[in-house]
Amino acid sequence: MISTREHLAGARRVVVKVGSSSISGENAHRIEAIVEALAAAHGRGTEVVLVSSGAIATGMPYLALEERPNDLATQQAAAAVGQNVLIYRYQAALRPFAIVAGQVLLTAGDLENDTHRSNARRAMERLLALRILPIVNENDTVATHEIRFGDNDRLAALVARLIGADALILLSDIETLFTRPPDEPGARPIDEVEYGDDLHGFEFGSVVVNSVGTGGAATKVSAARLASESGIGVLVTSADRVEDALTGAHVGTWFSPNPDVIPTSATGSVRTHA
Repeated sequence: MISTREHLAGARRVVVKVGSSSISGENAHRIEAIVEALAAAHGRGTEVVLVSSGAIATGMPYLALEERPNDLATQQAAAAVGQNVLIYRYQAALRPFAIVAGQVLLTAGDLENDTHRSNARRAMERLLALRILPIVNENDTVATHEIRFGDNDRLAALVARLIGADALILLSDIETLFTRPPDEPGARPIDEVEYGDDLHGFEFGSVVVNSVGTGGAATKVSAARLASESGIGVLVTSADRVEDALTGAHVGTWFSPNPDVIPTSATGSVRTHA
């Protein structure tokens, strides 16, 4: 079990999630830096799974859309175009490191159905055994409003549980979480959240929707608590600090894992300590 952020450099298996705003539009160039950090971890022997948002945001310019569409059909069209471009960009960035990407698209229904969940786990386990880098995203082309994950922070937490990851790294636009919105007086950075800590006194805010994606501090806290409950340590930091995060530097906000369970990659479930 990875009990502290300092042990991340020696992790056996890590899920890294990056949001739309970090890798689309004027920030598309960040893909190369993120991939370089992932490739370095891959080279150290760590099995890495990337959960990447950005399909809709990446597809928007090709549909001459200036803002994220509100209707489902246009979201699906943008995702169909953008997912193709997004994977191409990742593979182009991975090529110098001789790493091949494998695309895995999931819906919430896939992880609620025993057969689909088992198939998804088996596919990702085989990709990792073949030293392929799985790139996971919600299947926006077929997902409906009623069966969506809601945000890819939650998807990343569920994927981490599915494959028994040692740790989950949630990359955002800020380096650390704060006790309240960071632009408000009295906001203090949160260094570590021990398992079971009461966070009700903090003001993480509601989910925010920007021009390219969905998410916010509240979704990251919720996803972090979901993963840590299953014995998975979680680090929340900025996309610019991904290399530091993967090498165990003291950055971001660390959510300590439940000490009473051990993630089990063979089943995607957890075991309770004897």
